[in-house]
Amino acid sequence: QVQVADSGGGSVQAGGSLRLSCVASGDRYGYYCMAWFRQRPGKEREEVALIDEDGPTRYADSVKGRFTISKDNAKRTLYLQMNSLKPEDTAMYYCAARFNRLKRCLDCGSADFAYWGQGTQVTVSS
Repeated sequence: QVQVADSGGGSVQAGGSLRLSCVASGDRYGYYCMAWFRQRPGKEREEVALIDEDGPTRYADSVKGRFTISKDNAKRTLYLQMNSLKPEDTAMYYCAARFNRLKRCLDCGSADFAYWGQGTQVTVSS
C-alpha cells in the first residue's frame, strides 16, 4: 500500500525559511514523479514545484529563486526548501507522488498524481 506523508510546516515571519519533507513508501520500484502543491485561502490548488526521478525540476514563477525542490532517493524523501517566505506563501502544502511511467513527468499536472499527503500548513506573517 502506497503511503505519502508530508510534514515540516509551521508559522514563520516574512523573510524566514522552512523546509518541508515528504516520505513516499509502499511501491517497490520507487516513485517516478513527485511534486509539491499548495492551496491558499480562497484559491484553487496550484503546483509549486515538481521533480522527475532523474532530477529535472519545474517551479511556479511565484517561487522561482526562493524555493528548491530536492530528493534523497535512499530515504525515499522529498524536500521543499522555502526561503525568503512571503505572506502570500501562506497555504496548505501537499506532497504528491506518481509511480505510473506512462506519462512524462514534466508533462504531468495535478490530475496525474494518484497519491497525496495529508497536507502541512505554512503560515507566513508580515
